[in-house]
Amino acid sequence: MLYVEIASVGLGIGVLFGVFGAGGSAFATPVLVLLGVSGSVAVASPLPAMLPAAIVGAHRYLRSGRLDTRVATLAVAGGMPGTVLGALASVAVGGSRLVLASGVMLLGVGVRVLLPDPGGGADRRAARRDSSGLVLGAGFAIGLLTGLLANGGGFLLVPTFIMLFGMTSGEAAGTSMVAVGALAVPTLATHWALGHIDWPVALAFAIGVLPGSLAGARVSQLLPARSARRAFGALLVGFALWFLAGQALGAWVR
Repeated sequence: MLYVEIASVGLGIGVLFGVFGAGGSAFATPVLVLLGVSGSVAVASPLPAMLPAAIVGAHRYLRSGRLDTRVATLAVAGGMPGTVLGALASVAVGGSRLVLASGVMLLGVGVRVLLPDPGGGADRRAARRDSSGLVLGAGFAIGLLTGLLANGGGFLLVPTFIMLFGMTSGEAAGTSMVAVGALAVPTLATHWALGHIDWPVALAFAIGVLPGSLAGARVSQLLPARSARRAFGALLVGFALWFLAGQALGAWVR
């Protein structure tokens, strides 16, 4: 019965990933923990589904012209070494701390997405987007956190692309999916070698995620950019508060 629940969770998370280009593994880890999956397994087991889900979603965004291939390539080049270093460091941090860190980061990113951008920043964001070194550096930093938290990195990539590089929500989602797919490969390989992946859990999650991501990518074409950004920020904040409250209550009860 647990695997049916995991597949259902995967379906919902796949839709969110398809719409926003983010939130796949980041949302999956806390939910799997709430379903009774252990910390380290919940952190890493969603990863195998993220690669095909990202490919499916990115294809739709590419067809609609909402994907910056240059930024995606640079983000991947910077992020690849970061993911390996982060994944190796995750052994020292431990599963329970990684789960808590996932919730805290979701909250912080969500609050920043909801805040208005400073006035007159469009030119500065465009200049940053043209700086290959800055895109590479941002990719490395996000890759490091991606490997550490064993997620696709989309919940960090999308806000970075929007707020630092001036992309629309649709462009950020499509570009993020390319980077998520590529960064999932070394992260997956490292956590697999470390024995952090429960393959029955991973398969059940993938059964839901793949059709969900395709449906979500279609829905995203109907959302105005400003509404999509607000919805993304509100989703991150609401989910993070719910999860962190549950973790605090559970610790208090124990």
